[in-house]
Amino acid sequence: MPELPEVETVRDGLVRHAVGGVVRDVEVLRDYSIRRHDGGASAFRGQLVGRRLVAAARRGKFLWLPLGEPGGGDTQAPGPAAAMMAHLGMSGQLLVRSGEQLDVRSSHLRVRLLLDVGAEPVALDFVDQRTFGHLSVTDLVPTPDGASGGQGSPFATVPAPAVHIARDLLDPALDRDAVVRAIRARRTGIKRALLDQRLVSGIGNIYADEALWRAGLHYARATDTLRAAQARQVLDAAEEVMREALAQGGTSFDALYVNVNGRSGYFSRSLAVYGQEGQPCPRCGSLVRRDEFMNRSSFTCPTCQRRPRAGRW
Repeated sequence: MPELPEVETVRDGLVRHAVGGVVRDVEVLRDYSIRRHDGGASAFRGQLVGRRLVAAARRGKFLWLPLGEPGGGDTQAPGPAAAMMAHLGMSGQLLVRSGEQLDVRSSHLRVRLLLDVGAEPVALDFVDQRTFGHLSVTDLVPTPDGASGGQGSPFATVPAPAVHIARDLLDPALDRDAVVRAIRARRTGIKRALLDQRLVSGIGNIYADEALWRAGLHYARATDTLRAAQARQVLDAAEEVMREALAQGGTSFDALYVNVNGRSGYFSRSLAVYGQEGQPCPRCGSLVRRDEFMNRSSFTCPTCQRRPRAGRW
């Protein structure tokens, strides 16, 4: 599943290639891909045509495009009242096509927005092989803390379905001390806490494993046994690894994650433990092991990340 660096890479591409465009037409090829939108394909199209994409914003793995009012005009405070929200799920892609590429239609194309961007039309395609992702037009609501909704948003609003999602580690409005306190107050394993999007958003299986390896902590370490410095070290490691992944365009293991131009990210070549079962740990040389974890996998170095003796998780 795309995690924060992958979604941020897509958001950045939308800023450069789609933001500012006015929706000319909308084609829904699979109703299931707009299943969260009330009213179906007709209502989805009706709420988009004629509206300008005024920004591309992200909080954790949630991505949204605030919509200007029909007929254009400057957006005044407190900003747009609605946005098109995208959740990429396991395999969702937002691809920008122009020129000769306008005739390209993936066999997994689910929704196409035709945009007027500059002199030539541009298509914004939602492609989703496994169909777990979805698009919807949703109301924007004020952020509980009054700060910007997320990366790329000049507005203190967030989509209503994502209001419960915590800020992420790349968000300048994040209160990191509060996150440290919240983690230590939990009675769970540290990896479960990192994956809890209500505590801190955007961290998934890949970057949780990489952060814990960098911090030298086992995924089963109980959060209420962590010192504040250890909890902060894990968060700092998660931010560090995600920024490094972002610089390389994210992590791609197959063609299911690409940026808006269809290119893969290359951070998979830099992973220390995730997916490296049986390979030597880059730090000590011990062979990386894989354990089953929450119907997924966890990868650890048995030497650098000792399992806690009294680990409850």
